[in-house]
Amino acid sequence: MKKLLIILLVLFYPIIKSNAEEKNINRMFVGNPDAKITIIAYESLTCSHCANFHKDVYPQLKKDFLDTGLAKIEFRHFPLDLAAFNAAKISQCRNDGETEIYNSLFANQQKWVKGSSVEEANKNLQKFLNDEGFNIEFEKCISDKQIEDFVLNDRIEGVKNYNVNATPTIIINNKKFEKSLNYKNLKKTLEKLI
Repeated sequence: MKKLLIILLVLFYPIIKSNAEEKNINRMFVGNPDAKITIIAYESLTCSHCANFHKDVYPQLKKDFLDTGLAKIEFRHFPLDLAAFNAAKISQCRNDGETEIYNSLFANQQKWVKGSSVEEANKNLQKFLNDEGFNIEFEKCISDKQIEDFVLNDRIEGVKNYNVNATPTIIINNKKFEKSLNYKNLKKTLEKLI
């Protein structure tokens, strides 16, 4: 089933790409936009390993490399299921480039990633957003074709350009990070690039 999805995405890539480019959608990133080091994180919002990255690795990475201007991180979407796909669209919906909703979805993953159907998962996601005070037009956001294409385009480009096949996948200055993803390994790699 995953292979069929990937084949369909690749076949429709030109259509998706042109639709996503009609509206200038801001990429979510943190750090110095002109930093020498660019980190790309391909993640799925329902991925527990991605949530662990945000809990265990990202805070120290932010403190040591992003807040100091040495690096920037771009968050790219690689949804592994429909719940993650809809959450990705929600995280992009304000189109402000900020990561507040994105980070909150990872930090509180257990509150909204549940349900036996997409409809139930969407209700849990919508309830979570309301409870957290995020003012989002839920139906409008998950139905926005240009944001949908933007999210799908991230996934397609991840596969085409970096052979992404799991989440999280970290790319540093256009090279796939192949070591075990913990802060110690990430720090060693980044320090060599300073």
